[in-house]
Amino acid sequence: MSEATTAGSRGAEPPDRGFRVGIDVGGTFTDLICVTPEGHVLLDKTPTTPDDQSVGVMTGVGQLAEGQQLSTEEFCARVDALVHGTTTADNTMIEMDGAPTGLLVTEGHRDEIELRRVHKEEIWDPSHPAPPPIARRRARIPIPERMDFEGNIVLPLDEDAVRNGVHRLKKLGCTSIAVMFLHSFTNPVHELRAREIILEEYPDVEHISLSHEVMPRAPEFERVSTTLVNAYVAPRIAAYTGRLTEKLRQAGYTNEMLLMQSTGGVMPPDYVARRAVTLLGSGPTGGVMGASVAAQRSGISDFVAVDMGGTSYDVCLVRGGQPEIKTDWNWRYRYYIGIPMVDVQSVGAGGGSIAHVRQGALLVGPESAGSQPGPACYGRGGIHATVTDADAVLGYLPVENFAGGRMSLDVDAAREAIQRDVADPLHLDVIDAAWGIERIVNANMANAVRKVVSSHGADPRDLAMIAYGGNGAVHAWAQAPELGIGRILVPKAAPAFSALGLLVADYLVDVVRAYVVPLSQVDVARMTTLMAELLDEARKELEPANLEPGQVSTELYAQMCYPGQNFDMSVPVPEGTDLTEAGLLDLAGRFHAQHEADRGFSFPAQQPLLRGIRLIAKGFTPKPPRLAEAGDVGDPDKVRKGARPVHFGERFVETPIYDGPALAPGSQITGPALVEEPFTVVVVAPGSELTLDEHGNYDIRIS
Repeated sequence: MSEATTAGSRGAEPPDRGFRVGIDVGGTFTDLICVTPEGHVLLDKTPTTPDDQSVGVMTGVGQLAEGQQLSTEEFCARVDALVHGTTTADNTMIEMDGAPTGLLVTEGHRDEIELRRVHKEEIWDPSHPAPPPIARRRARIPIPERMDFEGNIVLPLDEDAVRNGVHRLKKLGCTSIAVMFLHSFTNPVHELRAREIILEEYPDVEHISLSHEVMPRAPEFERVSTTLVNAYVAPRIAAYTGRLTEKLRQAGYTNEMLLMQSTGGVMPPDYVARRAVTLLGSGPTGGVMGASVAAQRSGISDFVAVDMGGTSYDVCLVRGGQPEIKTDWNWRYRYYIGIPMVDVQSVGAGGGSIAHVRQGALLVGPESAGSQPGPACYGRGGIHATVTDADAVLGYLPVENFAGGRMSLDVDAAREAIQRDVADPLHLDVIDAAWGIERIVNANMANAVRKVVSSHGADPRDLAMIAYGGNGAVHAWAQAPELGIGRILVPKAAPAFSALGLLVADYLVDVVRAYVVPLSQVDVARMTTLMAELLDEARKELEPANLEPGQVSTELYAQMCYPGQNFDMSVPVPEGTDLTEAGLLDLAGRFHAQHEADRGFSFPAQQPLLRGIRLIAKGFTPKPPRLAEAGDVGDPDKVRKGARPVHFGERFVETPIYDGPALAPGSQITGPALVEEPFTVVVVAPGSELTLDEHGNYDIRIS
């Protein structure tokens, strides 16, 4: 029986409080977290339905309702908040099946998107093909118009050219249109008029993306790339969220669904629809936000968060309790995305990663068996050897009561797949072949951690590891020692931790206003006026959330750089709208110091350039009092379920098995050991020490 099912007997909910639900759609499973009115945290999983993710989401909602002994309608009527992380935007870019998109662009800049700042992913391969075009050249329409960098009109908008361009795009079958006019971020009047004309000439257009709304700052390549991606994915996002919202309404949910953004905050669908590009990577971001809360409660501030699911392995560095935010040079799916993003890096290494031999070499991933048909041991028709098959053969996974009791593993099928795909081609014993799969996938994941950590100048020996996802706890024991990490934290809710992270995320509005001028020529009155406008815009965006004044925080930044630099950096302006002329000197000093700290050099004698004003507004949401449910048995021997042979690298070791849900905080176990939770297994290596802390985290110290 899963946790979601067994929790249904925990009494009636108070009438004035409801359930809070987090749902994260992964490549293999859709993870669900439910916080009950009493504060209990329940988790569940259901296979992802790639053709229509809303089907799997509603199936999961039904499972949560069943676990509470309620109908789906009764459950949804009592849900106060539903927060969702979706891979729809990512899948659209992976499969390149977004809306047919056209572009209206300033004359002379039609091919800006092709130049790509001379960026090539394969610098040693001149024949490496360009990315598939979002807008073909014939669908990129040059429009005579010109604005200078101060927002002065140099050439009026040619409205006839816009009308003719819209007619051409309509004939080409474009259903989504992006508009990128030069320097529109300083004066958007031409782009706003273009939208009016588009709606006059093409009222049935699905979506219009204006560059000054999507990315209101320079430079132009980054802006056109981001705007095109936004226009490409927005109709798919709108269609998906519309379907899901309608299904939730029919099921009785009356509140507004919130969506996770790559910036680390949540906002309603109407806000996200204008900037659909912010949904790229939103699922992994949710896991990082949850890991930050879990680590903070356990007294850890510097760590690497690793999420191993069925398809991918996601890595993020967190220092001082805050995840690294990447504000420039964000490339996703071969296109530049010019918005701040939690710096989560992914590799194709998950439980479903397929192992195969090519030219005498054993390779694992990035191809995945997914949830359908899945690994061979699932018994759903999968024939390829995968990481999960190796896990089963080596003893890490339970044969019975797998995936919350909903599945039994076919270990013989796993052995046959590994024998055929790996052992026979390499002339190995099946156990050696399975261990070879483990070694390679663990090495791939450790290398991904090294890349992320080293890029930020951190030393893994100074970090802890927070491991989550369905497979994170199974593989962390082997990765941490290889990296020199001595402490692993595995939350009890790890199998659905990205979904839990959605529930601890706050409302977030991240907006920018351009103002390009050398710092010595700044008009402080104009600067403070821009700040006031941003504060007013954030207030309006957060107004539907009905937050109290004490629930909202605002932080103002100056976007600054040295002359000639392409990328600016956010420098805090704590004075806010009270900034004075004298405060500009302090601002310059903060910029030089921050540039030295972040980029390793500074030029104190050089005058910096102001590029814009940025506001980050957060609306704080309720946090669950606890992040997991713990049992009441303090003596692990009393919940020992038996033992089975487990391979730890050299040989099989008879390893005791413990019932994780029954363990009470303070329980201690010395490895080797397996602690079985409903949707994962915490593997404790020989000699390591495990303690279940009061916050529901398995704290493992490596010997």
